[in-house]
Amino acid sequence: MKALGFLAACVTALVVSGCVNTVDGRREVGVPFVKDQVQGRYPRPVKNSGCSADVLRFNGTLSSEDSIRGTLEANINTKSVWVKVESLDPNLSQVTVQVRTRNGGTDVELARELDKEIALRLATGRLPAQAPKQATAPAGK
Repeated sequence: MKALGFLAACVTALVVSGCVNTVDGRREVGVPFVKDQVQGRYPRPVKNSGCSADVLRFNGTLSSEDSIRGTLEANINTKSVWVKVESLDPNLSQVTVQVRTRNGGTDVELARELDKEIALRLATGRLPAQAPKQATAPAGK
């Protein structure tokens, strides 16, 4: 009886430990108990949340947008990104950016970078400038 209880506890631990909650309310395979999201609060109404979608499109591929839950999902450099925009009061919104790699790891630096870009987009109305392409000199000159 003890062996069966131990086996059940091990199976439960394996099943539960390999899943994490995403900001859109789903569960994904990943390493739990590791920081994978960044939050920012901005003095802007939620109706300006299209800025988040613009930033995700600029950096990668926007794969889904749920206006009821206020969530976005994108793929950036083979990483899964989720963004949730919530209204804290009529003129204050909270943006949560969560990033997970293919193997379930995290990329907090990318989450911070996206949060900064969303903040800049909200403040200025413009996307960040792309890095200029370096000109190559013609051969033989």
